[in-house]
Amino acid sequence: MNYPNRIVRKGEENSKVVKEVQKMLNANGCGPIDVDGDFGNQTFNAVKLFQSRFTDQNGNPLVIDGKIGPLTWATLFGITNVPISEPPKSDLIRSILQIAFGQVGVMEHPVGSNSGPEVDEYLTSVGLDGGYSWCAAYVYWVYDKAYKELGKKNPLHKTAGVLNHWNNSTAKKILSKDAAANPSLVKPGQIFIMAYGGGLGHTGIVEKVNGGFLTTIEGNTNDGGSREGIGVFRRTGRKIKDINKGFLQY
Repeated sequence: MNYPNRIVRKGEENSKVVKEVQKMLNANGCGPIDVDGDFGNQTFNAVKLFQSRFTDQNGNPLVIDGKIGPLTWATLFGITNVPISEPPKSDLIRSILQIAFGQVGVMEHPVGSNSGPEVDEYLTSVGLDGGYSWCAAYVYWVYDKAYKELGKKNPLHKTAGVLNHWNNSTAKKILSKDAAANPSLVKPGQIFIMAYGGGLGHTGIVEKVNGGFLTTIEGNTNDGGSREGIGVFRRTGRKIKDINKGFLQY
């Protein structure tokens, strides 16, 4: 059964969805519970038991909260039943992803300096010299190059500040809570925005959506997803629910 593009929880009104959940919970040894279409305490506790016994598609523990979001749904019904992004049809989005991917492997020189030939070029695109955090500058540079190749004006706010970009963007904003409940809202080519407090943030470009997970291309990061990393990396482990600010759709 396909994910209904919302979190299924206590009080769910679609009895057909609840019955399918109850059947799968019983099939996975988390019952017996009544297949009655009522998401009450019995089903809630069975979901928590399921979450305590199984992991998500990447082998991480599920959050034991009794709610069925995309990660729990994928484990319960299979990864083919959650949103998976299709290859982009837009020439612009294809160009953005191609340019972004072409920079994977770029590293700071020296490491830890927020500088280097390519990094300085990213920072120059937003009017800065080397030495500054550069994840947002990398995103701007990628988009700027893609738009110029197509003879169009870059609509991104020209800044190296992640939250400055979010606050001043004219793009459609998809909030974190909406994306976490409905991964189909997240598309290739969108820009993710994370806030860490104190005005600090991190950003990158969405390449693919796979259920509740993202494949992203990011600058100023590392294999662990740091916001103060050493290069441009392609990452496959970010959860949509961890993108705590949201996504920008230009």
